[in-house]
Amino acid sequence: MITLCKTCGTSYEFPDSPPKCCEICADERQYIPVTGQQWVDWPTLITTHTNKWKQFRDNIFSITTVPDFAINQRAFILKTAEGNILWDCIAVLDDATKTLISSLGGLKAIAISHPHFYTSMQEWAAEFNAPIYLHSSDRQWVMRGSPYITFWDGDALQLTPDVRLIHLGGHFSGGSVLHWEQGGGILFSGDIVQVTPGGKNVSFMWSYPNFLPLPAETVRGIMNRLSSVKYSQIYGAFEGREITEYADDIVQFSGRKYIDCLK
Repeated sequence: MITLCKTCGTSYEFPDSPPKCCEICADERQYIPVTGQQWVDWPTLITTHTNKWKQFRDNIFSITTVPDFAINQRAFILKTAEGNILWDCIAVLDDATKTLISSLGGLKAIAISHPHFYTSMQEWAAEFNAPIYLHSSDRQWVMRGSPYITFWDGDALQLTPDVRLIHLGGHFSGGSVLHWEQGGGILFSGDIVQVTPGGKNVSFMWSYPNFLPLPAETVRGIMNRLSSVKYSQIYGAFEGREITEYADDIVQFSGRKYIDCLK
């Protein structure tokens, strides 16, 4: 039976009873609650939670689970000329979500920023017959195999003529963002580049729940990598976390401020 960690949403398939803890949460970038490890099976999750949608423009939709589940990140559907792309993943895939995505034309591909957002990617891929693109540096964090998973290497992977994945590292070795060339350039950053609550800054962390920063040199590398990327907007991992103008300048300013604070 498919079983998910209630804290991070990662899905497992256990032959017998679940282990004492989730491997993703046992890592120092996550945490196991003081109340201990808790699991939920797939049928229960689907009956107790659903998804809500938000449309940002004709070709960008976000999907978020209600009530809150696990990390409670949002996923995005990008309607490109070559087909729809799911950016990042959420655990709940209910019938309503299947119907809505099918009505939009299904999925061409799934791309995920880092292991905390892998969740039930295997179910999404099987439902829509869509390949999953994960950076190979994070191969060890895949808790369930799938024939749909494709590991990629290097600094970038072109998904369509105007959509590419960019490897930044940082939060995870394989941490990646998605860049869409349309509309002055849009960056979908997960929490590899974390948009802050005010929507006017970004930040970078090795562990967000445990407040462990990244080294200055790592942040400087992320800034340098993004300095050659053209974008004016950023959509982050959580609701209300988007920057709609001057995003490239804000990332560089925030990075310099971050490094100054480490001195």
